[in-house]
Amino acid sequence: MTTTAQSRPPRTSRSRGPRADAQTRDYFELAQRVKDAGLMGRNVRSYVVRTAVLALALAGAFVLLVTLGSTWWQLAVAALFGILFTQAAFIGHDAAHQQVFSSGRHNAWFSRIIGNLVVGLAIAWWTRKHNKHHANPNTIGRDGDIAGGVLVFVPEEQAARTGFMAWFAKRQGWAFFPILTLFGFVLHYEGITALLTKGRVKHRKVELALVLVRVIGFPAIVLATLGLGMGAAFLGVQMAVFGIYMGSSFAPNHKGMPLIPKGLQVDFLRRQVLTSRNISGGLLMNWAMGGLDLQIEHHLFPRMPSANLRKAKPIVKEFCAERGITYTETNLLTSYGIIIRYLNRVGLGHADPMDCPLAAQLRGASIS
Repeated sequence: MTTTAQSRPPRTSRSRGPRADAQTRDYFELAQRVKDAGLMGRNVRSYVVRTAVLALALAGAFVLLVTLGSTWWQLAVAALFGILFTQAAFIGHDAAHQQVFSSGRHNAWFSRIIGNLVVGLAIAWWTRKHNKHHANPNTIGRDGDIAGGVLVFVPEEQAARTGFMAWFAKRQGWAFFPILTLFGFVLHYEGITALLTKGRVKHRKVELALVLVRVIGFPAIVLATLGLGMGAAFLGVQMAVFGIYMGSSFAPNHKGMPLIPKGLQVDFLRRQVLTSRNISGGLLMNWAMGGLDLQIEHHLFPRMPSANLRKAKPIVKEFCAERGITYTETNLLTSYGIIIRYLNRVGLGHADPMDCPLAAQLRGASIS
């Protein structure tokens, strides 16, 4: 199994007909513009700085944990840990995308250590899942991020629900953020379960050892320091903040954007742009979302260092305007409103994955 989270750019040999060839050339022309701007080179210094700042912040958080004593101020420290673990996940995400070092092996081990030991996220499981998402974002039946679970993202799946789950689906948009409080538990559980039960996993024993040190060791330190009652409250707040921060950073990227039906072939450029959403907000938002605010550029160039995505944005935006490809960008709060409304529409059975002004562009991009 590969340990590199990335999507695959189009291959000319797979294209069929003049329109498909033109669409393939579109992506390579854009890629050449970005390459000519010098934006594909590694930016190790920026990651060294981010990692050093994160390490110092984590050290400071541990100092607060062991020195403040049994006080309700510890819940603020718990929230701080939730934020810092999410920031660590952003760095691990970039390393898994080969953005940090020129060596694939160095990136793999960096992401493995950050993801498993610091975040408690089994990176082998996450990488496999994330690879599928990048290759087929918002594609029904192929993108696990829109697969049915507690929430339903695909209208056809809503029709199969009965009883309480059908009642819940009609109101699921309002439950979205409360459910995110449990997202951290789900990430830990699914990752460890995958390491224990799935087929061949590269460096399975190492990953399992690292992730168990994190998910057992950190709670043990908290409980030994604060006792059972305060320690449990601390861990509850930390996990809730971690889950909400992680989920609310990744959800705006694609939720509420067009879904691609099964069997519809869409060229790489349009598949990535039309199913992705950027979040405005400048450098502060860029830091808060770990570069995920520039989702369109990230999906087009998954190996581009996140520090360079903002420089690529005007190039991509101009190119999309030239080709008549819708480039979606909104602010964070508006994106959350879109997600809530979309989830409620799906739950009510009103949403059609192609019921969108972009439907014509998606159908027009079909090369089948």
